[in-house]
Amino acid sequence: MTEFRSVVAATGEPQGDAFAVHGPADVAEACAKADAAFDVYRATDRETRAAFLERIADEIMAIGDPLIEAYIAESGLPRGRGEGERGRTCGQLKMFADYVRKGLWQQLRIDPALPDRAPLPRPDLRLRMIPVGPVAVFGASNFPLAFSTAGGDTASALAAGCPVVVKGHPAHPITGALVAQAISKAVADAGLPEGVFQHLVGPSNELGSALVQDPRIMAVGFTGSRGGGLALAKLAAARDVPIPVYAEMSSINPVLLLPEALKARGEALGTAYIGSLTMGAGQFCTNPGLILAIEGEGLDAFVTAAEAGVTQAQPQTMLTTGIAAAYAKGVEALEGNPGVDLVGKGADGSTTTGGAIVFRTTAAKFLADKAMGHEVFGASSILVVCQDEAEMVELLKGLEGQLTATLHMDAADEAIAARVLPVLERKVGRILANGWPTGVEVSHAMVHGGPFPSTSDPRTTSVGSMAIDRYLRPVSYQNLSDGVLPPELRDGAKGDGAPRLIDGVLTL
Repeated sequence: MTEFRSVVAATGEPQGDAFAVHGPADVAEACAKADAAFDVYRATDRETRAAFLERIADEIMAIGDPLIEAYIAESGLPRGRGEGERGRTCGQLKMFADYVRKGLWQQLRIDPALPDRAPLPRPDLRLRMIPVGPVAVFGASNFPLAFSTAGGDTASALAAGCPVVVKGHPAHPITGALVAQAISKAVADAGLPEGVFQHLVGPSNELGSALVQDPRIMAVGFTGSRGGGLALAKLAAARDVPIPVYAEMSSINPVLLLPEALKARGEALGTAYIGSLTMGAGQFCTNPGLILAIEGEGLDAFVTAAEAGVTQAQPQTMLTTGIAAAYAKGVEALEGNPGVDLVGKGADGSTTTGGAIVFRTTAAKFLADKAMGHEVFGASSILVVCQDEAEMVELLKGLEGQLTATLHMDAADEAIAARVLPVLERKVGRILANGWPTGVEVSHAMVHGGPFPSTSDPRTTSVGSMAIDRYLRPVSYQNLSDGVLPPELRDGAKGDGAPRLIDGVLTL
């Protein structure tokens, strides 16, 4: 295949002009440019880099309505979602700009020499974080803006000082091309080398494989399926010089309905649950795919409200026909599973749409059948009824790693919540109370990550200012003179305004 076209999500029909498919030669050229730009870009001062990130946000906003129209057509998502996602994309770029200016990410540390220390003197030691090198970013299907061409992976890598080579997602090439043009314009206007940002497109897996295997790529950011993430991680690990793959993959995000909360507001919880489940056709990585409740008062009201809500739900356009087909296959497998009962379902989907569905089972049956715990990407969810707290804890201990867990609780539930919390901490990256997991705040305290298979590295996050840490590594300098040291580590520089840890004391 030498070219491909954008597809209208609602109809499955092609639209617009054809895009040329990039191949191995294009990958090599893009990576060479990124490598050549690395030392120039990583040497930029904090203000220059921050202003560049803000310039990207401004250029994306300047595209105006054509970007939103392309987003709607290619994703099937509504205008409000597109405008909100554009705002989030630009907001996280500006958050990183502010974070870069403050310099905390550099983790500057100085341990002055102690020549008279006995029995041995201490050398002068200074440390800073530096960017790892060119980064490959894979655009996500379910967030054509916030997790794609200029999404969190790209923003955090650029903030760290790493050139980025993006493999645009083939489900939204027009959206990706518009954003890529905006970033490239910001690169040129900032006077930076062209290789700071490169954009490759094509529907084949070979393109992504070639990108990950290029020796000039030093890290990978990925959001997508477990199969895709593991395939990239395997390729990266088999290189002559292995590199990290920060992959967000699979999660069913358990929601615990604790007894007193369920008793007090079972009906309201059931209604809100379906609202969260069906948002965006259920195509959120934080979708509530698993509900846990202890048999007792309020459960019937919850089930009745959930049944009413899901029955009224209309099919929604899914991101691609492939995702719609995979969703239908996953739902069919659950419908044919003798261990689950149907709570309710909405109208059936089609080749381009997916309908909502809710199942019910017992904790004993769930524990006996690992297939029930597999993610079905879409508006499908299972209610698991537990006999008591001990059975709920046993089930939680058997779960795979997750992005989120949610506690619906009242004051009288605090004791059980406190007992369950240590179990959840070992299983998830974010724990919520009295909310729904669909919705990720871009902030300094956010973790969007978790134990495998929700992500490939539970020590990291793909959202929030800590995401920059994925693309940095520490370097220590021993007994270097001021004339050779990086400016921010010199005695007279005072960190250029950045905080420094001097002999274990934080100095602002």
